[in-house]
Amino acid sequence: MHYYEYWGLHKSPFDNVPDPSMYVSCHASAENAIAETLFAIEEGNECISVIVGDVGLGKTMSLRMVIDSLDPKKYKIAFVVNPDISFIQLLREIIGQLTGEQCEMKKKVDLLEAFNKLLFETMEQGKKVVIFVDEANAMPAPNLEKLRLLTNLQPDQTNLFTIVLAGQMEFARRLAHPSRANLFQRIGTYCTLEKIESKELVKNYVEARLALSGAAKKIFTDNAFDSLWEYSGYGVPRLINKVCKLCLKAGETNRFEQIGGEVVKQIGERFQRLAAPPPARKRAGDPVHEEGPLQIEEDLTTSEKLAPEPQPSMIDGETTLRATELPVAEPDAIHDERKVLVFSDRLQPEERGEEPETVGASGVPPEGVSHDEALTEEEILIVRHGINVALPSEVITQFRTSTAENGVKIAGVLAAQVMQRHPQLTAKWGVDPLAVWSDIREAILDRLKSDQGVYSR
Repeated sequence: MHYYEYWGLHKSPFDNVPDPSMYVSCHASAENAIAETLFAIEEGNECISVIVGDVGLGKTMSLRMVIDSLDPKKYKIAFVVNPDISFIQLLREIIGQLTGEQCEMKKKVDLLEAFNKLLFETMEQGKKVVIFVDEANAMPAPNLEKLRLLTNLQPDQTNLFTIVLAGQMEFARRLAHPSRANLFQRIGTYCTLEKIESKELVKNYVEARLALSGAAKKIFTDNAFDSLWEYSGYGVPRLINKVCKLCLKAGETNRFEQIGGEVVKQIGERFQRLAAPPPARKRAGDPVHEEGPLQIEEDLTTSEKLAPEPQPSMIDGETTLRATELPVAEPDAIHDERKVLVFSDRLQPEERGEEPETVGASGVPPEGVSHDEALTEEEILIVRHGINVALPSEVITQFRTSTAENGVKIAGVLAAQVMQRHPQLTAKWGVDPLAVWSDIREAILDRLKSDQGVYSR
């Protein structure tokens, strides 16, 4: 028997897949994005439409809802889910999906001619071409400009096709860069997805998905939603689904009649335990903490325990920088062999023929930084992923004296090291490592910027 059948359901209500049949209309920003994108395609005659949002907020689901809403008698659709390919491969993928046949052409000029011919043939059939690109943040930068140039194939009177781009907030920053003003000006609709706005709407979301799965009784108690609101990152749909699914499984394993707040709390804290660094060595006199009365049996799959380690080379393929290994200070003077790669675009002292300066060895901090500040290691909690991230004093000091561009690289490489130490972040099938890395990098960067204070770069 499947776990959901224990609750009288005929299907799993909280799978993290973009299933339009499970869409619930209580996520205002997603509803707006769907409506505005449909307007851009059907009425607005726009050539480019954009949806952006943080990881887990429903970008792919929104695209699926738009696609399902389009009349196949009026539109030919291509849906690119992995745009991290060359422009020639991208054109071949689009043409292949639109024609229903594998495209064998290899020359760009031939592909452009075939695509242009396909556009006019589709127009003569009374249809329009719509190209959807998911995870557009993974698209190589040159391809964005080439997509813009692709829109020049259309006549002046009408748009023969619309491109819908969906990506994370990193993609939004790329679009807003001054060098892409020509592309940005061609965007007809631009929508940003936000979290589900309130605890009450989260409750509506959960109960509506349960009803769609055949629920005939109340499964989550009212006090369960207080904890769910907190452990879902305050309204992230993907986290809501993940916590609720594990709660239902725990309830089936332990033969519960309902899911209460204590169950949700323990499931939510499981993520924090899985993501937390190894516990510090116990010492005499340390207090002993006892578990609460409710114990839930954990049933972790292999995919939740194992995950590939992201490589820093995946992050920045455009610039090669020097790397200096700096030890990470551990609490209670317990050290291990972990290292943090800190990138620098400046010559190191030994490369200039000088003696290297280290705060620990000389006792002299960099100019303008007090001794206490230079030796302070900070720790931040990234609630969305339930992990603590240590910011070594060396990283903080280097960030304060770096350029803005190099500061972003410092945060990016530190985020990659965090992912290597916490493989469970990308353990679940379908999780995008690049999205997780980007999310962690932004949290680190925000803290580093807030700590920068009066220091100038």
